[in-house]
Amino acid sequence: MTQIDRRALIRGASAVAAGAILAPTVATGATAGGKTGRREPAAALSRFDTPGDADFPKVGGNLGNQNYTRLDRIHRGNAKRLGGAWYNRVEDGLASGNSQSTAVAVDGTLFIESALGNVFAIDGATGVTKWKYTQTGGTLVRRGVAVGGGLVFTQGRTNRVIALDQQTGAVVWDRQFSGYGNVEKVAVTYHDGVLHIGTNDGSRGAALAVRASDGEKLWHFWGTPGPGEFGNDTWEGDSYLIGGATPWMHPAIDPDLGLVYWTFGNARGRNGAQDGSDRGGQNLFANSIVALDLKTGQYRWHFQSVHHDIWDMDNVMAPVLVNAKIKGRNRKLVIYGSKTGMYYILDRTDGSAPLGIIETPVPQEPRQKTWPTQPIPAQGPWMPTTMVDQPLGTAIPGEPNRAVPNYTHGPLYTPHWDEPILSIPGTGGAADWNHQSFSHRTGLVYTAYGYVSSAHARVGTGSVGLRPPGQYMTGGIVAVDPRSNEVRWRRRMPYAMAHGNGILTTESDLLFIGQPDGNLLCLDIHNGREVWRFQTGAAISSSPIMYEANGEQYLAVFAGGTSLPFGNSAPRGDWLWAFRIGGKVSPAPAPPPPDVRRGVSGGGPVEGSAVNNTVVLGRTYNVATGQVGTVESTSDAAVAPTHLRVPVGTTVTFVNPADNQNPRGATQFFEGLFNRTLLPGESFRYTFRKKGEYFFNDTFDPRPTGKIEVY
Repeated sequence: MTQIDRRALIRGASAVAAGAILAPTVATGATAGGKTGRREPAAALSRFDTPGDADFPKVGGNLGNQNYTRLDRIHRGNAKRLGGAWYNRVEDGLASGNSQSTAVAVDGTLFIESALGNVFAIDGATGVTKWKYTQTGGTLVRRGVAVGGGLVFTQGRTNRVIALDQQTGAVVWDRQFSGYGNVEKVAVTYHDGVLHIGTNDGSRGAALAVRASDGEKLWHFWGTPGPGEFGNDTWEGDSYLIGGATPWMHPAIDPDLGLVYWTFGNARGRNGAQDGSDRGGQNLFANSIVALDLKTGQYRWHFQSVHHDIWDMDNVMAPVLVNAKIKGRNRKLVIYGSKTGMYYILDRTDGSAPLGIIETPVPQEPRQKTWPTQPIPAQGPWMPTTMVDQPLGTAIPGEPNRAVPNYTHGPLYTPHWDEPILSIPGTGGAADWNHQSFSHRTGLVYTAYGYVSSAHARVGTGSVGLRPPGQYMTGGIVAVDPRSNEVRWRRRMPYAMAHGNGILTTESDLLFIGQPDGNLLCLDIHNGREVWRFQTGAAISSSPIMYEANGEQYLAVFAGGTSLPFGNSAPRGDWLWAFRIGGKVSPAPAPPPPDVRRGVSGGGPVEGSAVNNTVVLGRTYNVATGQVGTVESTSDAAVAPTHLRVPVGTTVTFVNPADNQNPRGATQFFEGLFNRTLLPGESFRYTFRKKGEYFFNDTFDPRPTGKIEVY
């Protein structure tokens, strides 16, 4: 790799050679192998690194988003005795919607938001609902409340922030913040009388600081700078006005340095995120972490992880703050990176890179105005960033980064134009938007991730690329040492774990994480071996927490489920669970697990008898009317029908209509049962002799994908 002076590209980041690996130092006095010294209460929220204790006062656990607790009565010796203490179906049995909220615990009470956006205060010892706030503007996906100054802070429709009385749930104030993007999803962060609020989606986004006592806006910082602001010249013309760069996830805060760290999302343009032709330049602060002055919002430094993004490969994560020794020197670090499958280890005082980040030349597409280099950590990624061609008919599912056939594919940062280019990690892969954890005991950072590849094209595959139907969406958990940016251990998992599947680590060397099949897992923090599991009844898209109530230590998690990335196959619910040693409440009935393969589009299943056991290639199908489209298509639904059900022994006919203009075909994957290309007017037949589901895509254009379900 060729190293380029990054100072010519980005302020505040320098490439420095990696140093020796020494034991971590943590401001509370914790070391890699011992107990902590002086401790402040977790709820004080005055330091970045205070572990959770009786309270778990914010999403992320503390201001440094370490998701770590000093509670240790649940340990490897008794974890198998964990049982349900209680559960609360907060919305009386709701089994739909998207639940992305993580609970917080303050003074023995849990605060959680449902898939509808309603807020609940739940007694942490009994599970009894103390109060409920009902959204007045309609359903709203949320990721967590903030608690501070006797108030609970949530969000509402039409860009509203709402303060509720912590004891009663009564509305104290309700303020609207229009013109900064969509104020609705991002978890609110409270510190020192100020709320830090992010926006999501929208043509242009900002981070805001709001006075907690009355909702008065104190400052804002745009993800895409305007005229006269630093970074505006990195956007062609007025493209900054629709450049996106919204801060999807809550920030980290270092009170000692007086800095708040926001991560901003991918760049966009008139034709969506995949077309960079009308927004030349690096496109700051898209795909960046930005350090801002806590009091004023003034820019201090930034690091951009993807220049001029055309892949939706932003690293919008809740940054993790740690203190560690590198080359014998104490460093204040911020850990950044999610979708690219890499960690960018930065000094949080100035954005420099103590372990080295190399600006690496990448392939170019002049029509996309691609940037000539991309920053790659000297240690490389912590997961594969290249697809592999595993022959059809070999082991299934095979390699987790296996390419769906017929796609042109390339390594990360391969540019595209009209032809779809398949790459990994995809727009929903790697760590995406889950919560990471830093253990004060081991000095390691833990994250879950997913293998969800994406086919990128300027048009025709959606605004953020097509996740190919039929691909297996599996994942894993990885432990990375921030002192060296090297992987210490990895565990393969049966599901993609990139969407809200947060990790909690404990002082007793346990790791807790929820799966999309509803199972809450306890793993050994040193190697990832399973210690315990419990079925919660619905997919888990949140982080487990620990807290104390009435002298008892509890583990809790909200199991509700979300459509990402498994669609409606992910089981939904409204289960808030608490566990304790010796708990007697039995597990919930196991729901049907999510489909680990990406489903086809184009409507529901069609019985073979309804269409004469025939599949028409290159045409769409109306499931409601049974009509085959009259125009040749290359959409992902251009198989008529996309989902055909037939009994074992059925012979299915595949037809390329005579009035199609192109040769079309069908490649069955990954079993390799057939691979045929047909000229217009030709057909072939195949008899299915074994039960199962058999995906196939078009040899002319891989996007049209169908499935034969054999029963």
